[in-house]
Amino acid sequence: MLAKFVRYFRKMQDIEAQSIETELNPPFTILKPEHAATPFIFNSPHSGRTYPTAFLNASRLTAPALRKSEDAYVDLLLAGVVNIGATLMHAHFPRAYLDVNREPYELDPALFAETLPDYANTHSLRVVGGLGTIARIVNEQEEIYRGPLAVSAALERINRLYKPYHTALSSLLNDARQRFGYAVLIDFHSMPSYQGDRTNLQKVDFVLGDRFGTSCARDMVRMIERLLVGLGYKVALNKPYAGGYITERYGVPNEGLHTLQIEVNRALYMDEETLALRRDFRNLRANLTNLAGNIVQSLPDCLAPRRAAAE
Repeated sequence: MLAKFVRYFRKMQDIEAQSIETELNPPFTILKPEHAATPFIFNSPHSGRTYPTAFLNASRLTAPALRKSEDAYVDLLLAGVVNIGATLMHAHFPRAYLDVNREPYELDPALFAETLPDYANTHSLRVVGGLGTIARIVNEQEEIYRGPLAVSAALERINRLYKPYHTALSSLLNDARQRFGYAVLIDFHSMPSYQGDRTNLQKVDFVLGDRFGTSCARDMVRMIERLLVGLGYKVALNKPYAGGYITERYGVPNEGLHTLQIEVNRALYMDEETLALRRDFRNLRANLTNLAGNIVQSLPDCLAPRRAAAE
């Protein structure tokens, strides 16, 4: 019986590896301007929409149901930032398959028949909620998988997708900091227009998350808030999204690394049920490109000394 299980899980690992190699190669895209004129990196880790066939076969949900967890089309909303001298990075793999906005080994024991390695974080709030590095649920309550995963298959995703993603992102930030004296990471996400009960609609267009003032210079956050309000949007700070693992890991202002998470209300640009783009998509994309341009041109005074020193 043990030999049978070993063969089964090895087969799952082989399928996982083949699926990643053939369907998620490359796993992400980095778009750079011709001349790196700014220290800004825009990141969209949750807009990936390439769902590996093996993943779909292992899921009890349909592809449209799995897509409920996507930050759908955020990469397209941000496409214009490259034209103003910023870099754009975005994942091809979906969040439901692997979430790079988590610690590398936030793994849910409920997903696996085998024992997880000792270094796995099995008790974080995100794991308990079913939203670890390998998500167990989507859409707040729908279980993703038909049966248990092989631990080796999960580690395959982490080694082939998660680690290269963070290695590349770290490299972009370090290069920008070396050239300009500091780097700014804008980690962009989308949020549902409601929380739980549909009658309790959010009336916020954007949520800015700076880990309660710890991940980004506050003057920059206030400037972005003013710019968004000036465009007619309603903005909240750190509630209900203060920033995830990426914001926490890369937001070290004292070391010249400023990270801000931005959540945009999905209802501003798409139908949340069908994922169809609304006519307002183009207007929002133009506003975000203008916002990025204004941010780049109007850096807060608190960053100016570092910029001057680099020049």
